[in-house]
Amino acid sequence: MPEFVLTFACPDRTGLVYAVTSWLFERGCNILDSDQFGDPYSGRFFMRVHFSGDQEVAALRQDFVPVAEAHRMSWEIWPLEVRPRVLVMVSRLDHCLADLLYRTRLGELPIDIALIASNHRDAYPLAAAEDIDFLHLPVDGGSKAAQEAKLLEAIAERNVDLVVLARYMQILTERVCEALPGRIINIHHSFLPSFKGARPYHQAHQKGVKLIGATAHYVTPVLDEGPIIEQGGARVDQRNSPAEIAAVGRDLERIVLAKAVRYHAEHRILRNGERTVVFR
Repeated sequence: MPEFVLTFACPDRTGLVYAVTSWLFERGCNILDSDQFGDPYSGRFFMRVHFSGDQEVAALRQDFVPVAEAHRMSWEIWPLEVRPRVLVMVSRLDHCLADLLYRTRLGELPIDIALIASNHRDAYPLAAAEDIDFLHLPVDGGSKAAQEAKLLEAIAERNVDLVVLARYMQILTERVCEALPGRIINIHHSFLPSFKGARPYHQAHQKGVKLIGATAHYVTPVLDEGPIIEQGGARVDQRNSPAEIAAVGRDLERIVLAKAVRYHAEHRILRNGERTVVFR
């Protein structure tokens, strides 16, 4: 049978799980796994249900409307057979891009990479090797607005669902962020908001940092302040050179970004104000 994911958030109250599971039972659907979270601070309830059923997604969505309206839910039902179409943006550092391509080829990431875009040509060989279109968008002082217009056009033409900034070292303008709310994921080379800008691991070495990290988050118009999806960390000490710290950091970036992309693709992330609820 086809498989689906139902996600919803609503004011917390008794009977929510019963309302959803009885609705699924009445339609002959089988729950494969589910998870839930009640936030005592916001007073909201979050749930993800993975189920199978012999129905079309359009019919399921239409049938669920009365349940959603009765409980003031923000919700969606996703068919798992439909994989999100992804645009990966990268600059010169291609370790995250290479990792995403490899995991996608192995089937570890349920995504289709529709396009790779960059402000440099360094990543073109990786795109060509995977037979993926490559969009070169060089950015100088006066070209950013025009290049972002081309970027948004390419996203619309290819029906891109998600943009992944895989160490893309340009700041997206408010125009792009507002056009794609909750659809852009960035990997940051530290525990936010520390060590912004160039050579972050050299900054960490100079400060004698003992714990380095990587943070994946949704992009908002406020730089590096979007809701955090996933983080990872590793210990370092005085014996580690800047190059060694950078190597550890690259490994963290790959792992954390891949997890964040998978969580998004599998509909495991729900927004909770400025935070996220992640069902792993």
